Amino acid sequence: MKSFPFPICLGELNHTPVGDLRIAVSDRGLVAVEWADFQPDFDSYLLQSNVETVAPYANELREYLEGKRRKFTFSINWSIFRPFQKQVLQKVFKIPYGETRTYSEIAAEIHRPIAYRAVGRANATNPMPLVIPCHRLIGADGKLHGYGGGEGLKTKEWLLKLEGAVIA
Repeated sequence: MKSFPFPICLGELNHTPVGDLRIAVSDRGLVAVEWADFQPDFDSYLLQSNVETVAPYANELREYLEGKRRKFTFSINWSIFRPFQKQVLQKVFKIPYGETRTYSEIAAEIHRPIAYRAVGRANATNPMPLVIPCHRLIGADGKLHGYGGGEGLKTKEWLLKLEGAVIA
């Protein structure tokens, strides 16, 4: 079970185009977004439930999935990450809506050009998919590779099409 030095609130966002989602929030910001199918893993974040605390996050996520929002305005609790993962995910977070980057481009941006596999691993354990847009990462061949959320690559492709990204 994950433990945090601060309280976590859990909320739900159901009936979205990519499935039912669960959201975890602390007083410092977003901690996690996960598909409801992964509820047993997600329960490790839960300390208390507070719909009012989570509602602004859920609203922005719903707007994004409906194509009405391109950027999130809520805080992210970056303190939950290890240094390398934080460095990688902060770069991924900055990939503009509708654009893609390769794993090796992110590795180069953090001045670790041969660490593209480690970049992939950091994204595979991203606890905030959609918000930290790991779906915007593609392979060096320009194709979609790996996505653990929803229906995998089908969901990744749907998200990129929602954003109008050009994919091979």
